[in-house]
Amino acid sequence: MTEKEVVVKGLKINYKIFGSKGMPFLILHGWGSKSDRWEAVGELLSKKGLMVVIPDLPGFGKSQEPKEAWSIDDYVDLVMELLKNFPEFKDEFYLFGHSFGGAIAVKFSIKYPQRIKKLFLAAAACIRKKTTAKSYLHKISKIMKVFSFLPLYKQLRNAIYKFIIKKSDYPFVEGVMKETYVKVVLEDLSQKLLFVKVPTVIIWGDQDELTPVEYSHIINQKIEKSKLIILPNIKHNLDRHDHPEVLTDKILDNLDIEIFSPNNISL
Repeated sequence: MTEKEVVVKGLKINYKIFGSKGMPFLILHGWGSKSDRWEAVGELLSKKGLMVVIPDLPGFGKSQEPKEAWSIDDYVDLVMELLKNFPEFKDEFYLFGHSFGGAIAVKFSIKYPQRIKKLFLAAAACIRKKTTAKSYLHKISKIMKVFSFLPLYKQLRNAIYKFIIKKSDYPFVEGVMKETYVKVVLEDLSQKLLFVKVPTVIIWGDQDELTPVEYSHIINQKIEKSKLIILPNIKHNLDRHDHPEVLTDKILDNLDIEIFSPNNISL
């Protein structure tokens, strides 16, 4: 494994490379994650002959934060610019996205379908069901700024968001990443999934507490050339589960299988 840094779109981007030969494989991590958490998967895949690149997305790990609030599309553009530094990725490559990284991967595959040999979506955060709490997220964030001068502002803010929007990462991010988070969670990709035309493998834990497993079936139905794999007794954080070889095996099993029959569910 080698770790390097490159400037992309004016930001210092840290990334890791596993292996030097073979079909290129890009991993996009989830919100709050980083390349470190995917090292085990990267190592296992590289031992099977793949060249794996795992960047720290802007605002995470050792990469710089965006200078202004970013949308999913901004991250897509960043990924495209980053890949220009790797001649191995000039043609087709495998794209894997987990959670927030899955949303980026979906939009990337729609914009650049000719670049994707196969898309892997793991607990992808593509479906954002509208709730009363989430619909007010942006308004509440602005209101809270008015009280930022109070001594106990952070404690008050965290308590409010914990009560209003359960399981939200919003209280735990600061500055531009807080505004980025609002942009990201308010974008629902449900209808855009219909435009994914590349072969897709959907991998989901049946105990996922953040992106419910029923979302995986919706994604499977909307992406015509897709296959769904449910992992028993696995939660959302596929980057941190105790057996990275379980996920790796599912990836390897599906690298060169052409999917002709849609909605093929494998347990």
